[in-house]
Parts: sequence; structure tokens; C-alpha cells
Amino acid sequence: MASSEPTRDDIDALVGPATPHFAYQLRARVRELVAGLPEDHEVRRYAEEKLVLLDRLGHASSKAEEGPHESASRPGWGEIPSSAPAARPLPRRT
Repeated sequence: MASSEPTRDDIDALVGPATPHFAYQLRARVRELVAGLPEDHEVRRYAEEKLVLLDRLGHASSKAEEGPHESASRPGWGEIPSSAPAARPLPRRT
């Protein structure tokens, strides 16, 4: 029995509930899901965009895709170590 080709909805189902703790596990699952698709396939290109998001999320504290971002000028901001959304992840340490 041949498996069906992955869709954008399949990608979204994996990436949608992603959290920083599971970003790299989900990234591996998305990569595996589209591994058999040609490089120029629409779903593979979409997955590649989501792989970038998951990579950023792995260095962040939340996706924070909706709502306003908290201002860094807010009193006490320096004491909030987990304030990095995926759009602006923490710097990588090498």
C-alpha cells in the first residue's frame, strides 16, 4: 500500500502546536515527512520555511506569533530570562 503525499495541512499539523522544548523533534519529523518530495515541490518548499521557524523556535521561549510583543523597556525586563520569541530568538552560543 503506497502512502499518500504530504500536504501543507500535514506540515501545519506538526508545526502549529510547536513549543521551544520540542522544536527540534518536530523539525526532524517535518524533514522526514517531505524527504521523498522533489526539491521544487510546493509542499517541500513550504516545509523548508517551517523548518527555519522551528530552528528559530529552538532558540526562543515562545512562538509569540499573535498579539503585541512586550517592550524591552518595561520595568523588570532584565529579570525575565525567557523573553525571546521565535521572531527574535536568543543568540546562539558556540
